[in-house]
Amino acid sequence: MFNGKTILVTGGTGSFGKKFIETVLSRYQPSRLIVYSRDELKQFEMQQRFNHPCMRYFIGDVRDAERLNMAMHGVDFVVHAAALKQVPAAEYNPMECIKTNVGGAENVIKAALSNGVEKVIALSTDKAANPVNLYGATKLCSDKLFVAANNMAGNNPTIFSVVRYGNVVGSRGSVVPFFDKLIREGASHLPITHAEMTRFWLNLQQGVDFVLANFQRMKGGELFIPKIPSVRITDLASAMAPDLPQEIIGIRPGEKLHEVMCPADDSYHTFEFKDYYVISPSISFSSRNNDFATNALGETATLVEPGFEYNSLNNQHFLSIDELQKMNQQVLIE
Repeated sequence: MFNGKTILVTGGTGSFGKKFIETVLSRYQPSRLIVYSRDELKQFEMQQRFNHPCMRYFIGDVRDAERLNMAMHGVDFVVHAAALKQVPAAEYNPMECIKTNVGGAENVIKAALSNGVEKVIALSTDKAANPVNLYGATKLCSDKLFVAANNMAGNNPTIFSVVRYGNVVGSRGSVVPFFDKLIREGASHLPITHAEMTRFWLNLQQGVDFVLANFQRMKGGELFIPKIPSVRITDLASAMAPDLPQEIIGIRPGEKLHEVMCPADDSYHTFEFKDYYVISPSISFSSRNNDFATNALGETATLVEPGFEYNSLNNQHFLSIDELQKMNQQVLIE
């Protein structure tokens, strides 16, 4: 469905954006593939690797509605990956986080509607479920904006959906490169925030593949959540440095002990498909299909039990230390 189409990625120089661009170029023949981001150095460096004739690099910030609207002229599909993501930084700089994550989401929606974009998928995070930090709260606001945008569209053909997933192994600022740096520098121990902490875990390719698949599945208004494994942070440290002691340093500002992707309060409109969940909108759409038990491909789901919660502690699948070592090794090679 991407051959001959124009795709724009906001925040396209980030970890997800690079893997997304790499994947699309290897599998499809898009007409144009647009990287929209605000860092000229990162764009310059990315151009050295991705210089296919279909590539376009636009300097711009999602806070800049006029520039974003111009960038979306003739665009068919949008992936909204731009965000301020660092939890402690958001706690100390709340207004900046709100301007990008909430105001930026509104600008993406308006630009997509103004230009008749066909489909928009916004990337979210497990931290948006029952948020306890500002980053999660802004992403919950963003999620709600993108869901409600399907009503704003009216007879406009543009549809909007959201993809929510957990920690991405090896992404910028994540714990695996951090631990690896400490180990290579000869650290005497690895810092652990809490001995019982768990997280959802997937690699960049899994995240990209899930987003690409949901462009085909989406009706507009869904929140897609993959079924992915969990990890214990102590197991991760043991997998990376079995001989190093672990030192408990305490949970950081705004951090959870366990992450949630499907809150219990949403169980009444959460559907289980074979390898993912869909949280359907709590609002009804006046001009859109409100049946989310069947996706756009005709695949059917069942409603989960009342009170069902999908969190990183009650997850049925935890990665073993051997599995973590294999996954980390692949990430660090890349």
